[in-house]
Amino acid sequence: MKYMGSKNRIAKCILPIMLAERKPNQWWVEPFVGGANMIDKVDGKRLGADINKYLIKALILVRDNPEKIPLNNQEYTEEMFNKAKLSDLSNPVDCFAMFQYSFGCIFKGSWSKNKRGTDYVKECVKNVLKQSKNIQGVVLRPESYLDLVIPENSLIYCDPPYWDTAGYKNDYEFNHVQFWQWCRDKTKEGHTVFVSEYNAPNDFECIWQMDIKNNMGNNSTNNTEKLFRLANENL
Repeated sequence: MKYMGSKNRIAKCILPIMLAERKPNQWWVEPFVGGANMIDKVDGKRLGADINKYLIKALILVRDNPEKIPLNNQEYTEEMFNKAKLSDLSNPVDCFAMFQYSFGCIFKGSWSKNKRGTDYVKECVKNVLKQSKNIQGVVLRPESYLDLVIPENSLIYCDPPYWDTAGYKNDYEFNHVQFWQWCRDKTKEGHTVFVSEYNAPNDFECIWQMDIKNNMGNNSTNNTEKLFRLANENL
């Protein structure tokens, strides 16, 4: 699924680094699963979670009922989108629409459209149907990373809301200090923890980085994506 802050473009760079440390039969856990654009490229035991319950409902739709995904903007219209924004989002298709048909993939944003009249509903179908096959068997949970029960000795990949960047529409304020302490605790419990971010506390080491051009709306920025883990001397 398209998703704000997706790591789809760098998956081929950072996945080999993490998978090299994955043990046989080890769980792959993503507490910030987002659009599932990393976990869909991994096999074996997989657990994805997100605090946004509507995102998880959308992913479950992709995994279990891809045939219900609209094929074009006649099957799912701008009027339907705007009406769904005001609803309780009990329909998984509406949950899916709030991310996939929203400008910039911002949850409950504005309907995606351009002067060329691009059918963004149709545009996303092919990739989503392919992704459906790749997330079969993934356990999906609508939970905060703080409440998530993680199997022992898992490999945990975190892609949290980045510090000092455009926020995600959620009903909570992300506590970065608390998050990094959670990463320390999980590492010391025996998990292997990796984190995507631009910056990290001093006791974390950067094990990979790449300059990436990001396009959001009419703005374009250059940022350095990095992958961190707790430095060995702090274990």
